[in-house]
Amino acid sequence: MTPENQTSVREFILVGLSSHRTTQLLLFFMILLVYSLTLLGNLVIIMIVQADPRLHTPMYFFLTHLSVLEICYTTSTVPQMLAHLLSGNGAISHTRCAIQMYTTMTLGGTECFLLAVMAYDRFLAICHPLLYTIAMDRSRRWQLASASWIICCLIAALNIGCTFQHPYCGPNHVNHFFCELPLVLKLACDNTYVTETIVFWTSVVVLLCPLSIVLTSYGLILSSVLQMGSRAGWRKAFSTCASHLAVVSLYYGTLIFMYLKPASANAPNQDKQIAFFYIVVTPLLNPVIYTLRNKDVHGAVARVMKKTKL
Repeated sequence: MTPENQTSVREFILVGLSSHRTTQLLLFFMILLVYSLTLLGNLVIIMIVQADPRLHTPMYFFLTHLSVLEICYTTSTVPQMLAHLLSGNGAISHTRCAIQMYTTMTLGGTECFLLAVMAYDRFLAICHPLLYTIAMDRSRRWQLASASWIICCLIAALNIGCTFQHPYCGPNHVNHFFCELPLVLKLACDNTYVTETIVFWTSVVVLLCPLSIVLTSYGLILSSVLQMGSRAGWRKAFSTCASHLAVVSLYYGTLIFMYLKPASANAPNQDKQIAFFYIVVTPLLNPVIYTLRNKDVHGAVARVMKKTKL
């Protein structure tokens, strides 16, 4: 293959969710509504936590970080998807594709680690309440949050560097609505075995290592809860952890299916349907899941509203 052919493709064409114009416009308004609600819901959580001193605890510190992540994560893809749906043109340059891929991988991976940190936080709070304040002081919170960001920034840089060192000489149509690594890598013109291996094992680190921490933490929590003699204690522990488990199940389940399934399991349109769930739907559900039955947040909202009336 000649160098000219290897560098002939300078942009990708994102196929998107639909090629029918009417469907594209309907999807535009639906996704715009969901995106607006996602931003509003996560911004409300951030403002409530900042406004109420009673919520200045490790749990809500990490919840605030999660809300910031969700805003950035969905913003890294949805505005572009909306623009493509409105214009009907899914063209994206190599550079923009690489930037988007790096951003989504960094933010998505950081969320995986942050969910693990939140599970560890709940384990300390329930199983070691006397040590909790010391073990999860302000310095430790920032160390855990910063480590999550740094690890995923480095892993994303490795994966993107490996992916874009391959030549892309056509075809250039990506059956997706944003630049997701596994689907872009399929378009490379040379052997991608080494890159695929690197992506697989870094995905194991980003997905399965935090998931093992989550499962271990909640296994120990369950063991501790079962030893409680008080039903009130059971209810409090389960209500505290149920929302987090719901988010973990939704988020990890879809990402594992996307990045760790065998290549032979791919089906047309299946990847983007799964991605639509964790890019568009999950960020909207998280504020609802975390606040719907959360008495602390309900109380904080009531206090903030009372102050505004005064």
